[in-house]
Amino acid sequence: MKATECRPAAHVLGVDVDAIDLDEALGRVAVLLQGSRKSYVCVAGVHGIMEAQRNPQLMEVYSGSEMTIPDGMPLAWVGRMQGHIAMPRVTGPDLMLEVFRRKEFARATHFLYGGREGIAEELRDKLRIQFPWVKIVGTYTPPFRVLSEYEEEQFISTIGGLKPDIIWVGISCPKQEIFMARYLPELETKLMFGVGAAFDYHTGRIRDCADWIKRAGLQWLHRLLQDPRRLWRRYLRNNPAFVWHITLQMLKVRRYPRRSEVRVAETQRQIQVR
Repeated sequence: MKATECRPAAHVLGVDVDAIDLDEALGRVAVLLQGSRKSYVCVAGVHGIMEAQRNPQLMEVYSGSEMTIPDGMPLAWVGRMQGHIAMPRVTGPDLMLEVFRRKEFARATHFLYGGREGIAEELRDKLRIQFPWVKIVGTYTPPFRVLSEYEEEQFISTIGGLKPDIIWVGISCPKQEIFMARYLPELETKLMFGVGAAFDYHTGRIRDCADWIKRAGLQWLHRLLQDPRRLWRRYLRNNPAFVWHITLQMLKVRRYPRRSEVRVAETQRQIQVR
């Protein structure tokens, strides 16, 4: 479990979101790769935070992540209001690209898991052209469902043979977070990243927007205009609800306990019952 008591973090509706910039995140990645303990990193935006309100399993996954980066200006704004004055937005696509770009990670080996048919292979080829030193040892395009027993065994076996240092998981939230927490104990790897739409960004299927749009917290609108049929329900459901709930939290009208606090309370109740 991540030691949030040792690191600055924003408290966003029960989820601890690390108050870090891109360089600090990369520094932690370097430390994690040098260690012997396996871990996973989450990328949280408004969508993920609101999914966690409805899905206790996802809330539990966030509480067990080694790092949860703020992939969205609303989370950075909440952190600033909580005293993390310089808390920036750190996106999954940006973090992924920098890990491949920087020479201090040149020895790391990578595996790409996710995307529609052919996207992981296309991303692999583009990254190898852009960064000739990268070592991408394999790719896998999963089905749009839970892996069958046979597929699960084959995947675990493949990773056991390749032993990649990093597995990049791009199958959208909350599937990718639950997938990482479920399979990390069984996989021969050091670090797993849930990077959402990063595969589509880096293959050009999603167009990036200008920095001022990101700083204004309007990247969601830029994405909505590109894929309205798929995304309108998500944003209509999550964005107003987030504003409402975070207002209740900031005004201290309602408490949104961290998962660790919930576990302590559950343990105390069990002791009292006994």
